[in-house]
Amino acid sequence: MHNVTTIKYPRQTGRDTGPVTVPKVRLYVEHPERPDGWLVNVGHVTDRGRWRTEPHAHPQYGQVIFIRNGRGVMNLEGRDVPFEAPCALLLPPDCVHGLDYEVDVDRWVVTVEMTYLAQINAKLPEFAQMWASPRVMPFTDDCDEAADLHGRILGLEQEVSSKAVGHVVGTEALLTSLLLMLARTIRRDAVEHEGAHRGGTRLAERFRELIDLHYRENLRLQNYAEMMAVSPTQLRAACAAAKGLSPTKMIHARIITEAKRSLIFGDTSIEQIAYGLGFLDTAYFTRFFRKEVGQSPSQFRIAARDETRHAA
Repeated sequence: MHNVTTIKYPRQTGRDTGPVTVPKVRLYVEHPERPDGWLVNVGHVTDRGRWRTEPHAHPQYGQVIFIRNGRGVMNLEGRDVPFEAPCALLLPPDCVHGLDYEVDVDRWVVTVEMTYLAQINAKLPEFAQMWASPRVMPFTDDCDEAADLHGRILGLEQEVSSKAVGHVVGTEALLTSLLLMLARTIRRDAVEHEGAHRGGTRLAERFRELIDLHYRENLRLQNYAEMMAVSPTQLRAACAAAKGLSPTKMIHARIITEAKRSLIFGDTSIEQIAYGLGFLDTAYFTRFFRKEVGQSPSQFRIAARDETRHAA
């Protein structure tokens, strides 16, 4: 049974079309033995066809949706976020979301009453942080982890429906264990991401040092990658993350820096400068320099020396 109220939520379309109505849905789960309400519900849903919900919000509960099979798109606060099994969707209370599942979706929905969820979150700061914003947690690279999550949900479902002594205590323990697994996964992924960033920074710095040693030799990107025992793709990713530049741009920047120094402070001919930087064709060096700087080497030399004289 659902009790539906509405709130006004702005449509994010880039033009002013006025507010739209977003349903606020409250779920009631009947527990005859608990006249004062419910704490946790576990539901299993399988669909053989497409299934979709329009954007809505849950003011009184949070949800963990484990997608065991299938894929779809979640409309999250106006953004479309794709997801693919195995993954978990974490939906805090009052987050506006819509779900568009594709065919043959197998999903488990763990629903936790808001007051009870706040009680669980108080046990560990990471729990509250985990529920601070909605998220998609993919498990595509770790089937064992997805199986572990599924097993915990099955155990929680059994305990929730149990009439055994202490089933309320057991429910709390199993829910805490489930949330702890998710919190640890989030923390591990954050640490791995941070480590990958640091590793990318070190890789980019090593690459810069190699450029300083070899920029006159006209080496290809593949040659640098082989020296570092990485793939060109890894090298590109590291340079983009750490420097905001492609490896080729970093090489070109080093060559241009040296070319400018020679043009400003030396009397070497442009042909000799080009040859010293690994260019066998002066015309090609001139085209390269003009593309990077916006002037030919001779124009740059004249302008730089005029500026130096005027400054003196």
